[in-house]
Amino acid sequence: MLDRKLLTDGLEQVQQRMALRGDVPGLDRAATLGKERRVLIQRVEKLRHDLKAESSRMKELVKSEPARAVELRESLKALSKEQKEMDAKLKDVEFELDGLLLVLPNLPHPSVPAGKGDQDNLLLRQWGEPPSFDFTPRPHWELGERLEILDFERGAKLSGARFTVLNGKGARLERALINFMLDLHTDSHGYREMWTPFLVLRESMQGTGQLPKFEEDAFKIADSELFLVPTAEVPLTNLHRDEILDAESLPLKYTAYTPCFRREAGAHGRDTRGLIRQHQFNKVELVKFCRPEESEAELEALTLDAEQVLQKLGLPYQVVALCGGDLGFSAAKTYDLEVWMPGQDRYREISSCSSFEDFQARRARIRFRREPGTKPELLHTLNGSGLAVGRTLAALLECGQKADGSVVLPEVLERYTGFRVMEPV
Repeated sequence: MLDRKLLTDGLEQVQQRMALRGDVPGLDRAATLGKERRVLIQRVEKLRHDLKAESSRMKELVKSEPARAVELRESLKALSKEQKEMDAKLKDVEFELDGLLLVLPNLPHPSVPAGKGDQDNLLLRQWGEPPSFDFTPRPHWELGERLEILDFERGAKLSGARFTVLNGKGARLERALINFMLDLHTDSHGYREMWTPFLVLRESMQGTGQLPKFEEDAFKIADSELFLVPTAEVPLTNLHRDEILDAESLPLKYTAYTPCFRREAGAHGRDTRGLIRQHQFNKVELVKFCRPEESEAELEALTLDAEQVLQKLGLPYQVVALCGGDLGFSAAKTYDLEVWMPGQDRYREISSCSSFEDFQARRARIRFRREPGTKPELLHTLNGSGLAVGRTLAALLECGQKADGSVVLPEVLERYTGFRVMEPV
């Protein structure tokens, strides 16, 4: 959530930076309320000053000039009445403004490139050479069905469209990837593994920016206050909701596996086949809490941690900086990792690594003290997929495929899977 003082005292800066996102509904109304709030604050402060000064005069006049004291008493009543009216107006303005702030996106970081959509994202670097084949590579959904490890038909029978059953070696590979990612991030990258609930309260969803704006995209149960997690970002970030942390403990680095549930998957008819957009999918998440001055460096480090998963698996990928028009609601800056999918002849997103600056911390009231006894400050939060497991499995199938339909997996996974080759049944 944006600081409402920004709309009062830094409106031009807000409008300039928000312009990177294009048209932002509600911003004009928020700007109007910000100006009105500033005028009301100035008026309320002047009334309080005048009341205090006139009250001091009143004490003197009661003794020296009783007649004038009576006149002044009436003036004080009028001032007091006006102050209450202005206070009430200010509360109304701030109430409406706070409601708007919950649905206004984060301010883009000054380094975010301009652009309207993913076609304007900035390519930063590439790693690995896309594999070459002497045959036409198949997409992962065809490979998975021939290997009898992906069962889309039974997934749909059980739960409807965009659900999948993983069989035999497919199920084992999914589990192996989760363990491989968690081991890498905890043993080599210094993250603490957490196991969190898969149901979270409305306040937790609001704290990370999923609510109220995206409530229709979320899965919730009969209890209207409980939601299935769309990502482990939600429970991990809310671990420290309403807390004041010691500066010495920062940065905090957490990782967790959760299944993720998203109603919007496959919107607009995209990716109707395969594992790219599912209503339920597995993901290993990375979350950081840090001091504001450290967040840019921590974003670079977090992105490299996610990249290491792809490098160790030998999967070619590229890193792009998202432009303002493609930036997520809560993010101030995002790097996407896109893995090469030869069966689709294109790079596909497999991780988003984002800095939220103090946007989530303000919503969730997460602060820190630099020194004992000093005023608490909002910290910065970051997160990234480390990685989306189903998309990783899909990339392994497509990059490791052979002409006969078999798939060879990276050597690094063998101690987790117990096998390296999957053959058509």
